[in-house]
Amino acid sequence: MTEQQNTHYQRIGGADKIRALVSRFYQLMDALPEAYGIRKMHAADLQSANDKLFEFLSGWMGGPQLFVAKYGHPMLRRRHLPFVIGDTERDQWMLCMNQALSEVVDDVALRRELSDAFAKVADHMRNREG
Repeated sequence: MTEQQNTHYQRIGGADKIRALVSRFYQLMDALPEAYGIRKMHAADLQSANDKLFEFLSGWMGGPQLFVAKYGHPMLRRRHLPFVIGDTERDQWMLCMNQALSEVVDDVALRRELSDAFAKVADHMRNREG
């Protein structure tokens, strides 16, 4: 297997699977009462957030750098500083992402790797205690 085939992008199944993951993530955020805290940080229409997360994850997983091409360096923490993000918000985000991963990604090892990587990023986004 070549290095390109070993990327998370290739392992998950490319753009279609990432789009499915992101769509399910935002459906869950919109529907789960436990995610209300992070849902209210977003616009009423989630399409823009959906598109941006898809574009970011495409590059983050080793595929086309769609987000970078459109917006430049992600600077994730800086882009999230206007929002109060603590343990509760991180945990709500991870709840939605882990459920989306469990529903969309069949490969258990890949699901675990992605969850661990998402947890590190989500933890880094915290900008307040607790």
